Amino acid sequence: MNRATLNLWVGIFVLLGFAAFLMLAFKVGNLNLGGGGGTYEVIAHFDNIGQLKERAPVRSAGVLVGRVRSVSFDMKHYNAEVHMAIDAHYHFPMDSSASVLTSGILGEQYVGLDAGGDDKMLKNGDEIKLAQGAMVLERLIGQFLFNKAQDSSNEKSSTGKGAQ
Repeated sequence: MNRATLNLWVGIFVLLGFAAFLMLAFKVGNLNLGGGGGTYEVIAHFDNIGQLKERAPVRSAGVLVGRVRSVSFDMKHYNAEVHMAIDAHYHFPMDSSASVLTSGILGEQYVGLDAGGDDKMLKNGDEIKLAQGAMVLERLIGQFLFNKAQDSSNEKSSTGKGAQ
C-alpha cells in the first residue's frame, strides 16, 4: 500500500510537469489554447515592416488586442500588406493609426495601434489608412553619419572663407 501511494504521487508529479512543459511550449510559440470569442480582420500597408512576422502581437496602450494574421507584398502599391486579427472585444475608430514598433532595443517587433477620434469603428476587412513603418537602425545611423559629414564640411568651408 505504501508503494502504491508513492507510485501515485510520482505519476501525479510527472503529469503536472508535462502539463507545465506543454503550457510553456504554447507560451513560447505565441499560441493560445482558448478560442475566446471572435476576431475581426483589419489591413494596413507599411513601407517597411522590418522583421515583423505572422503571429506577432498587436498592442494598443501596451495591451494585447490581437495578432498579425499574415504578411505579404502588395504588387499594386509596392509595399507590405499586413492583415491583423483583432479581438472582437476591442473596437477602434476608423481614423486609428498603426506603427511597427520594437519592444526593447533588440526585442521582438509588433504592431502598435493608436486610437483616433472618429465615431465610426473599424469593421472586418477595413483598412487602416495611417501606417508608419519600422525604424531601420542602419538607415538612422547612415543619416546621422551623413549629417555629421555635412556639418564638418560646412565648418571647414566657412573657416576657410574667413581666413582669406
